[in-house]
Amino acid sequence: MRDDAASLRVRRSSRIIVLDPQNRVLMFRFDVPGRAPFWVTTGGECDPGESFENAARRELYEETGITADPGEQISRTTPQFVTPEGEPVQADERYFLVQVDDTEIATDGHTALERKVMTQHRWFARNELADWPEAVFPENLDAIIEQAKRKAGP
Repeated sequence: MRDDAASLRVRRSSRIIVLDPQNRVLMFRFDVPGRAPFWVTTGGECDPGESFENAARRELYEETGITADPGEQISRTTPQFVTPEGEPVQADERYFLVQVDDTEIATDGHTALERKVMTQHRWFARNELADWPEAVFPENLDAIIEQAKRKAGP
């Protein structure tokens, strides 16, 4: 990534870690031309003026069909990466945790770009993530989940 992070646009986004009753995490596979496939949590860029919490609620519904309160932010990361559109950015990603009872996912709210690059979704057992042969982001996903669960208590 570029050394001149100050010149990169800050991309504010909300990421939602969705867990099912078996404590599996929902991930989406991205297949971007010219890049190795990778898996990410639900979420995306905040609209101008939109709070991270409102973006989390909106993105969760658009990408999964799930309506839920994202609760409080549980983590933050600030990676540099290149968007699927090819723009290098400095991300400001805020994470939220949502527990669901139903594993049915509706992808009919995906944008044209999402339909093109988000080629699969899958519920991962958390122990699968560390050894998955394709990249998983955030790289410390299991630690983020563990920290949130410890904070929430029994």
